[in-house]
Amino acid sequence: MMRQYELVERVQKYKPDANEALLNKAYVYAMQKHGKQKRASGDPYISHPLEVAAILTEMHLDESTIAVALLHDTIEDTNATRAEIDELFGEDIGRLVEGLTKLKKLDLVTKKAKQAENLRKLLLAISDDVRVLLVKLADRLHNMRTLEHMRDDKRARISEETMEIYAPLAGRMGMQDMRDELEDLSFRYINPEAYETVTRRLAELSQRNEGLIKKIEDELRELLVANGLINTSVKGRQKQPYSVFRKMQSKSLSFEQLSDVYGFRIIVDDLPSCYRALGIVHTRWRVVPGRFKDYISTPKQNDYRSIHTTIVGPSRQRIELQIRTRRMHEIAEYGIAAHALYKDGEGGGDGELLSRESNAYSWLRHTIEALAEGDNPEEFLEHTKLELFQDQVFCFTPKGKLIALPRGATPIDFAYAVHTNIGDTTVGAKINGSIMPLVTRLSNGDEVEIIRSGVQVPPAAWEQIVVTGKARAAIRRATRMAIRKQYAGLGHRILERTFERAGKIFSRDTLRPVLHRLGQRDVEDAIAAVGRGELSSIDVLRAVYPDYQDERVTVKPSTDEGWFAMNSANGMVFKIPGKARPGEGEAAAAEDRMPIRGLGGNAEVHFSPAGAVPGDRIVGIMEDGKGITIYPIQASALQKFDDEPERWIDVRWDLDEANKSRFMARIMINAINEPGTLATVAQTIARLDINIRTLSMVRVATDFTEMAIDIEVWDLRQLNQLLVEVKELDCISTVRRVYD
Repeated sequence: MMRQYELVERVQKYKPDANEALLNKAYVYAMQKHGKQKRASGDPYISHPLEVAAILTEMHLDESTIAVALLHDTIEDTNATRAEIDELFGEDIGRLVEGLTKLKKLDLVTKKAKQAENLRKLLLAISDDVRVLLVKLADRLHNMRTLEHMRDDKRARISEETMEIYAPLAGRMGMQDMRDELEDLSFRYINPEAYETVTRRLAELSQRNEGLIKKIEDELRELLVANGLINTSVKGRQKQPYSVFRKMQSKSLSFEQLSDVYGFRIIVDDLPSCYRALGIVHTRWRVVPGRFKDYISTPKQNDYRSIHTTIVGPSRQRIELQIRTRRMHEIAEYGIAAHALYKDGEGGGDGELLSRESNAYSWLRHTIEALAEGDNPEEFLEHTKLELFQDQVFCFTPKGKLIALPRGATPIDFAYAVHTNIGDTTVGAKINGSIMPLVTRLSNGDEVEIIRSGVQVPPAAWEQIVVTGKARAAIRRATRMAIRKQYAGLGHRILERTFERAGKIFSRDTLRPVLHRLGQRDVEDAIAAVGRGELSSIDVLRAVYPDYQDERVTVKPSTDEGWFAMNSANGMVFKIPGKARPGEGEAAAAEDRMPIRGLGGNAEVHFSPAGAVPGDRIVGIMEDGKGITIYPIQASALQKFDDEPERWIDVRWDLDEANKSRFMARIMINAINEPGTLATVAQTIARLDINIRTLSMVRVATDFTEMAIDIEVWDLRQLNQLLVEVKELDCISTVRRVYD
């Protein structure tokens, strides 16, 4: 276990004027509070905050952040209080310790809503002060280093959590070395067999090529020095097990097929030397085509800057090179922790540095914006995971603005990245001046021009095309709003009719004072709830007019089938048990019924599973969350609504002859089991200009097969003609229409 004086010495090495008294006081306080507490390993608990603090000293963080690391578990695991810490160490440290305390475990194996809420807390805490993230990541890294002392199930859960959230989050914040170690430690417990295999093969390769890395380092260094780059550092390494495994998986390669297991970093003094070193290396060794990336001219969103290239280098080894300045290397190693803003102002007035500082937060700010816009916490979790894991491509607007997108992004993703309103109104795109499909995958350097229309509504199918969380969330939100608008239109018509029957006038203003009684947030929500069938129009009427008395009249139908009742207040026609249903008589004038067109795919009106066709007597049933479902009057499913008269709505067909639609019906055929029967039936259906939607067959006896066929017809006349002609076929025993 690290000693107190060792920790202080570490800090003083990079910050000689560090506040030693603060560090000693934080250590003593944490030691006293944790007392005799033990970790799962049996070590004193104080060893954990000490090691977390030690990890942060490797990033050269200030003494305040080191003190927070020492204190980070005191409020959660001891009797320490925020007020006590504020008094002893100041409000700044107290706020950070409390922020860490609120971040309970990100349990990524349990309920998604809980996962999302915990992730929200984490990102909101980070956005308030990024030092929360630095301490949290160091805390997780030490826990992963000592994970062997936990139970198997906990090891797997914590490793999965680390791989899904903490490791990619470290990468997004530019802390690549920490990401690599977190991934390797997680890989060991998530897939132990693969980890053992890859580690063994790497060890064998290292033994076989003993001294190779040193030889390549020396040859690269000698070449650069000989060409005038004297103060140059060259460092080689063998890739980590998880990095190798991930490449094998993504490229479908065997270990033997990997050709760039070695990576080398060339560190130079200044930016011009980066390109000079690149020219020297490319002149000496052959370049592997397609493996060059310049992240200096186009930095990553986490501020990472470096030149990447792959060469067939010394000893004819294929090796990856990263060329960068010392400052770039520091940022690549420690990410946001390397920025002067988090080192007590060190670096002062470096305008370029502070400018790039904001880039490190751009992703986080956009994520927080998505958090604020999102209605569904699970969507937020999905959005964040998508953003964490994606590699990037860089595209441009026609005006030259750079847009960074995940690899595989489409013009739709591009449009939403520019602005949500642009994405919602997108109808087409030009890529490099040519009109291309919206499903086109964008490449580095593409110039994308979005074609828009003011009447466009993003199709729900776009959700399956896009890859960014922002686009996906915006499409879902637009789809929900479109559906709500449809339900609100239906609800408005129902309420107008209900109020009219009661002798009242409906307006949106009448609902505002009673929203709390209806349990709705706003007027539009209340009207849409009526349209979805979640709120009765009568309940709305009574909320607005508490003194309203429900009056019912009895009307004799024009047929002899019986009587039915019509609620004079809401215009709904419903059955009196044992009597006729709506649609069985003509007491409700046709013009009073709700018109129904071909709305089978409409959100507010649906047809029953067995369908209904023009010519059928139909009735509408208000179903919770679905709006109106249309049933033929013969459907036995209507019986379950006999005791719920408020659900019944009288409806009528209102066909548009200029835009005719087919409607679904279901028929059941009992056919002789002999060759050609199905073909004969299908030919008959096709000859009558009828479409088969689905077909299922069940052998019910040795000689007979039962066919259930969903067909699409223009009207009842065409359906009846089909039933007659199929019945006359020699291979058919019986045919009938099914209503349920």
